[in-house]
Amino acid sequence: MKTSNQLQKLLRWTVVLLITILFYQCKPKPENQVSTEPLKISLAQWSIHNALDSGKLKAENFAAIAKNDFGISAVEYVNQFYKEHASDRAFWAKMRATADSLGVKSLLIMVDNEGDLGDPNPVERIKAVENHFKWVDAAHILGCHSIRINAFGEGSKEEVQLAMIDALKKLCAYAAKDSINVLIENHGLYSSDGQWIAGIMKGVNMSNVGTLPDFGNWCLSAKWGSTQDGKDCKEAYDRYKGVGEMLPFAKGVSAKSYAFDDQGETVIDYGKMMQIVRESGFSGYVGIEYEGSQLSEHDGILATKALLEKVAKQ
Repeated sequence: MKTSNQLQKLLRWTVVLLITILFYQCKPKPENQVSTEPLKISLAQWSIHNALDSGKLKAENFAAIAKNDFGISAVEYVNQFYKEHASDRAFWAKMRATADSLGVKSLLIMVDNEGDLGDPNPVERIKAVENHFKWVDAAHILGCHSIRINAFGEGSKEEVQLAMIDALKKLCAYAAKDSINVLIENHGLYSSDGQWIAGIMKGVNMSNVGTLPDFGNWCLSAKWGSTQDGKDCKEAYDRYKGVGEMLPFAKGVSAKSYAFDDQGETVIDYGKMMQIVRESGFSGYVGIEYEGSQLSEHDGILATKALLEKVAKQ
């Protein structure tokens, strides 16, 4: 039989234990887990679009260019440089073999000009959805995890959003068979509204739909959304707010850059932006997308890489 003192001692410890459990259950949890993963950098092919357009560089050599010229081992392709090879399975298999031999990871294909997925007209919308299928197939052969699409359409904000939800459900269903994600990038007009994009994500509600927040494309009044200094943008969304709104759904991040001085990028506060990225818990690749004219494409890529590495150490 336990003595009275023993029973009192047991009771005290029981009360302490219950209080401790209640404290930890009631303690607010952080909304996001800050990422402690090391910075992973990729290269978006658009960063060298002038050299590709002029013929100075060849698109089929992209993996080698990223690795040998910039020391980057992950790449993001742009579909417009491969239009004639879109359905050429042998071409994509060769591209993958080359990337694999170099130790370069293929992450995604950025898809433009394949019709408006947000077209309120169901006939035109399904055409746009089906136009994207070949790029899903190419991404799968390459070993990518995603394709990036645009959220464009003619209509009211509500009409285009509903059309996008419908189109993405169909496109994501097709992509799911090959475990490919479908990502929206902010690219001007309605798509540069972070809350509007978040609404699409919630409306689709599929595991392989996501976002690719871009640091620079936040112009609400122009298609493609550039907010570069000197560009005519009548209305812009807060870039830091927008990136934060898209990050909960992000499967990639696009580090847009335009111009530099001794302090860093002159249009975008990279320290502030990367803090937002880290605090969201995002641990994927951050893709360099230099789009400026102050530096050459080569030097702009290296400047962006150096700035990302500097900020990551802070």
